[in-house]
Amino acid sequence: MVSKRPALRLVTARPLRVVDVAMWYGERSGGIRTYLDAKSAFARRTGAFEHRLVVPGAARDVTGQTCSLPAIRVAHSNGYRWPIGTRPLVDLLRELEPDVVLLHDPFWAPRAVQSIDVPVVMVHHGSLDLDANALPGPTRLYRAGLGGWLRRAYARADGVMSACDPRGDTGRAATLPLRFGLDSAFYPEGDERRGDHVLYAGRIGREKGVLELLEAAARSADPWPLWLMGSGSAEGAVDTRIRKLGLTDRVRLVPHERDRDALASAYRSARCVVMPGELETFGLVAFEAAASGASTVACTTAPSAQLLGELVNTFPPGDPRALLDAIERARAATPDRLAAARFAAANRWERAFAAELADLEHLVAQRRAV
Repeated sequence: MVSKRPALRLVTARPLRVVDVAMWYGERSGGIRTYLDAKSAFARRTGAFEHRLVVPGAARDVTGQTCSLPAIRVAHSNGYRWPIGTRPLVDLLRELEPDVVLLHDPFWAPRAVQSIDVPVVMVHHGSLDLDANALPGPTRLYRAGLGGWLRRAYARADGVMSACDPRGDTGRAATLPLRFGLDSAFYPEGDERRGDHVLYAGRIGREKGVLELLEAAARSADPWPLWLMGSGSAEGAVDTRIRKLGLTDRVRLVPHERDRDALASAYRSARCVVMPGELETFGLVAFEAAASGASTVACTTAPSAQLLGELVNTFPPGDPRALLDAIERARAATPDRLAAARFAAANRWERAFAAELADLEHLVAQRRAV
């Protein structure tokens, strides 16, 4: 009599379950929201991993891919909210049962989240200097207080993800690279004619170099128009500086633009796009503008500028004259559309998220093997 073997079952592992938690996710957020929205879209389109995004909101809503928890609005210019309590986030994470959690700022219950039995990656988007300079008042005092908080928040994390060196801020080296990519809209196509204006696109904040850009404009012998696209906490200070420098007739304020196609068109339509901030921890605007075929300016300290090579005109930090010189070079230059097209094609979000997923799978496998 031949014994009957049990039927073989094909066992397939489910995709990795990733939860991103981001406090600074507002209606007019910059690079963090761009990254997270692109990540959610990639997960839906490919099914490569299960993805949930948790952000502060007006009320609790956990029915979709993006979950919101109750929070108080603290910044009307960009829609930022401050979460109410720690327990709702911890309870929701336990309910979602993630394989790995990515915390995109150090202020929304990092120690409580790290107490859950799941790998936690702290994502380093900001910096001590960036955060301290964003606040009016004693920058040195802010820096000391924020530094202590950051080191405590990052100390017990299973990994640190960053596009720059976070050791001076957090006391931890980056164990995973933070990768950025490009939407298909950012490509040197279209028939836009370059105008005469210089374009700034981003948050209107002291830490973003907008005041220094105004100083550079005032030094210029050629009274080129300057367009400021965005909103932020420093709008009052910017308006005061515009009047003080006699730039009222040269500066135009433009609303924040979320539509990717319209933003790419705005980049290409400018004589040049300037990212003047010296404290950028990546600098997605320069990345997008150069890929769109725009003549682009960025500070040498921006990580994105180091990736752009000859597609960007750079200037050293702390030198308004050098900033103006870089703007004048960019205004006079003819963008290399072929090089921009090659760069855009090589840096799509798909490549960035595929590589990130491989890193996260490796981290989770290591944790489970312990």
